[in-house]
Amino acid sequence: MRKHHFRNSYFISAVSVTLVLCLIGLECVLLLSAGALVTRMRENMTVTAVLSQEADSAQCARLEAIVSDQTRYSSFKYISAEEALEEHIRSLGEDPSAFLGYNPLSASYEIHPTDAYSHPDSLLMLSSQLNALPYVEEVIYPRDLADLMTSNVQDITLILLAVALALLLVSMVLIVNTIRLQIYAKRFLINTMTLVGATSWVTRRPFVRRNMCMGFLSGVAALAILSGVVYYVNQELGILLFPLTWQNIAFVSVVVLCAGLLITLFASLIATGRYIRMDNNTLYEV
Repeated sequence: MRKHHFRNSYFISAVSVTLVLCLIGLECVLLLSAGALVTRMRENMTVTAVLSQEADSAQCARLEAIVSDQTRYSSFKYISAEEALEEHIRSLGEDPSAFLGYNPLSASYEIHPTDAYSHPDSLLMLSSQLNALPYVEEVIYPRDLADLMTSNVQDITLILLAVALALLLVSMVLIVNTIRLQIYAKRFLINTMTLVGATSWVTRRPFVRRNMCMGFLSGVAALAILSGVVYYVNQELGILLFPLTWQNIAFVSVVVLCAGLLITLFASLIATGRYIRMDNNTLYEV
């Protein structure tokens, strides 16, 4: 009966740890998803360099040489005056050249900076560099949006980190209490080992080993659950939470597995330590 009760307690502890690790893994997924969303927004940010009517192919080639650095700019596109006019007609439904007698629109380049070079300072540097070219009439980019995005990203990152820290503390408390209830049935065995001269580590070792094994298996189960959630959201709802690269998958896996091992390690040490310090009289009062 006691063995059956211990197995049930061990199973309940494993389920509790798995649910807590799922929350930790979900927090990692949210962090990666927020980072991926910000990266996509920054890389979709467009810097438009409007060319003068007199700009020739040699001058365009010099501008392309500036923005062809793939470490700073993910892509660029040349839009001729004729293409700009066609886009204007599609968007507004009117042809300005019909009553002006000429095409008033100029050719331009649409430049997309990489995530690292889409910050306000980098965009201002690019704008100044392009404005210094005599054949560039105007440089247009969403400066207010870049400032707002940078400010919001910092705030969101701090909030998510604060939530992650709070979640880690709550998880630690929950798992400590769960493992303490599991070890409760073995308190007399712990007291007996202490009375016969077993050291603190010898007494703790079997509980630490068993619970760390449980933490690892719970981590694997939590990763399986998270994988199912991400797959469902991606395949059924058509939402890609974050890029499924090896780096991101390894990050979530390492965090969840290490959290399962470390939290169960400290929880076992804390829970067994309580019963090691108890004397015979207080064991019946727990």
